[in-house]
Amino acid sequence: MALRNIVTEPDELLHKKCRKVEIFDENLGILIDDMFETMKNAKGVGLAAPQIGILRRIVVVNVGDGNIELVNPEIIEQDGEQRGDEGCLSCPGKYGTTIRPNFVKVKAQNRLGEFFEYSGYSLKARAFCHEIDHLDGILFTSHLVELK
Repeated sequence: MALRNIVTEPDELLHKKCRKVEIFDENLGILIDDMFETMKNAKGVGLAAPQIGILRRIVVVNVGDGNIELVNPEIIEQDGEQRGDEGCLSCPGKYGTTIRPNFVKVKAQNRLGEFFEYSGYSLKARAFCHEIDHLDGILFTSHLVELK
């Protein structure tokens, strides 16, 4: 595994929409492993491929209950509302309060191309929303209701 450089604001790459992953091979697995290593090293709970300069629809999340890889993720269900503090590895030093769904169900693929669904509440729901937003070029700062 290798650490990747994290792209930070104001890099325009962070505002671009990512392309769907169509090739599920060893290189994809290496990329996902590198993303987990980079996220862990940066003390994050999530990381999206554009944050390391790759415009593909790939997200990794770990909120303390194990690694979750999401390839071509889409939110298929959401419910409730939570208000909480949020930051981003690509926006160092910026923190603020956002409003996100309290429950989210995501449909995605793994590194082998197999489809599955994940559900998450609270922090996991927030992480899913935050990271999937990155895939559409949306930063958490567009959801801020209060800057800290």
